[in-house]
Amino acid sequence: MEAQSLLSVFCSNSVIPSIQNPKEPLPLTLPYFSSSLCVQSLKWASIKTHHCHAHQHLTSQIVRFKKKLHCTSSVEKVDGITSDREDLKNGFRRKNLAVFVSGGGSNFRSIHQATLGGSVHGDIVALVTNKHGCGGAEYARDNGIPVILFPKTKDEHEGLSSNDLVTALRRYNVDFILLAGYLKLIPIELVRAYPRSILNIHPSLLPAFGGKGYYGMKVHKAVIASGARYSGPTIHFVDEQYDTGRILAQRVVPVLANDTAEELAARVLCEEHRLYVEVAVALCEGRIIWREDGVPLIQSKENPNEFS
Repeated sequence: MEAQSLLSVFCSNSVIPSIQNPKEPLPLTLPYFSSSLCVQSLKWASIKTHHCHAHQHLTSQIVRFKKKLHCTSSVEKVDGITSDREDLKNGFRRKNLAVFVSGGGSNFRSIHQATLGGSVHGDIVALVTNKHGCGGAEYARDNGIPVILFPKTKDEHEGLSSNDLVTALRRYNVDFILLAGYLKLIPIELVRAYPRSILNIHPSLLPAFGGKGYYGMKVHKAVIASGARYSGPTIHFVDEQYDTGRILAQRVVPVLANDTAEELAARVLCEEHRLYVEVAVALCEGRIIWREDGVPLIQSKENPNEFS
């Protein structure tokens, strides 16, 4: 069994190509990396050569690969900090992303453009929305990205239940979920199915001006009314409440003396677009790490000993 498992890992990295951007939901039983298929392929190659040296060469490759796996842990520790990073020397598998929106989806669009441009090493494979006709959903359809309705309501009869949503996202092999202006509370089933894998962006410097009822222009009006001199976007991991998950990244913008809510919102939104792309880049490169006290940090690409 150990040999067969090792052969399966070896094949999944060197024989069978990955599947990107399915246009239709894929069957749950689809064998993306079938161990039996890999083993049969290797056996066929061995039989065709009719030469024992070919088999010995393959065996030596597997032994070397096993040693490499043993030496290159998927969890890295740097000065008391653990990371879910893959080996930089061998590159990274492109990550599958699902984005959740309720409106125009400007952050969704900026991330999508970054995936197309190559700066984000991932692909948006599904768009989840609670509003079938919102701008973000229209953009997704125009770009061949499958749209999933959630939750099911009297206005959206085709919406999915929480469990069906988890099933649908797994069908697309989603690695990470990015909330970009999604106004519904994320169900506990999804939070538990994707631990430390769901991010949200909020238009204030959390924990200030966050929680239920604080969204959109309401946030910016509250910031101005409070007399705060600074605001800006926050990206945080999602838990079972509104805006209470661990903070990952923030960007500060000034609140000017004569600002309107609309002017402040535009200033914050510009930084949202930049910050969310930067975080998506780090996420897909495995540079989100967790301090021992549970605080997430972003590891510098240029200097692995620096964090932000």
